[in-house]
Amino acid sequence: MRILVTGGAGFLGSHLCDRLLKDGNEVICIDNLFTGRKSNIAHLRDNPHFEFVRHDVIDPFKYEVEQIYNLACPASPPHYQFNPIKTTKTSVMGAINCLGLAKRVRARVFQASTSEVYGDPEIHPQPESYWGHVNPIGRRSCYDEGKRCAETLFFDYHRENKVDIRVVRIFNTYGPRMHPNDGRVVSNFIVQALKGEDITIYGDGLQTRSFCYVDDLIEGFVRLMNQTQTVGPMNIGNPGEFTMLQLAELTLKLVGGKSKIVHKPLPADDPKQRRPDITLAKSVLNWAPTVELEEGLQRTIEYFKTQV
Repeated sequence: MRILVTGGAGFLGSHLCDRLLKDGNEVICIDNLFTGRKSNIAHLRDNPHFEFVRHDVIDPFKYEVEQIYNLACPASPPHYQFNPIKTTKTSVMGAINCLGLAKRVRARVFQASTSEVYGDPEIHPQPESYWGHVNPIGRRSCYDEGKRCAETLFFDYHRENKVDIRVVRIFNTYGPRMHPNDGRVVSNFIVQALKGEDITIYGDGLQTRSFCYVDDLIEGFVRLMNQTQTVGPMNIGNPGEFTMLQLAELTLKLVGGKSKIVHKPLPADDPKQRRPDITLAKSVLNWAPTVELEEGLQRTIEYFKTQV
């Protein structure tokens, strides 16, 4: 198939491009390189089945393709809060442009949504049926509400125009090609430990997250896109739950060195816990994560050793 990947030079997008090419597809990757990096896709430059186009999804685009994966949007708080209006426009206009293209060429279109649609959840773990507990006017709202609006658009295009959609809700993911300065907890801890700096924990460190290795996530993407039982939304993530302190201690154990753990104030609207209910993914896709946190962290640390 000919497949379009928006945000294809990003952390997740570049791994998705790898997988789609490996499966024998032609891939068109578009990215404005705000958080995506050419180095993430440099190894694909000479592949005759791969094409890179520098383009911003806020502006319309036209390609004859059979599938569209919409991954375009900065996903870490420092990056999406850098220009919050642009972040919302990327989510909303990007969704409209992907859906308009899918409608015209009758392509199946995939939306990379996020567990942030659940906000600071009052239900734990979070099933797809939970509507969320989100602050619409906070610092994180440009991302959270942008992604919620994108889901609305996807389902309205599906109902009104019969566009063939798939919607995934991504929980915390990590692995090689994460941006060293993206401000996410895994990359923060690894970079700080490799530099011998103090490990920064916000709050008491007892807030929890669930960490899915990138290869497991991409497998879930491809399975969801290529089945016909559900359009979603579907949670994809690792239900293993760890406190920030546990993650910091494991990172220090794997990296070594003499870094110490220090505490700083918790940012506004930071969720206290986040863990996916993956019952739907298990039953429909026969999918579950296979890479344990320690193994995935070790692979990620080896990558960051070449970057720091």
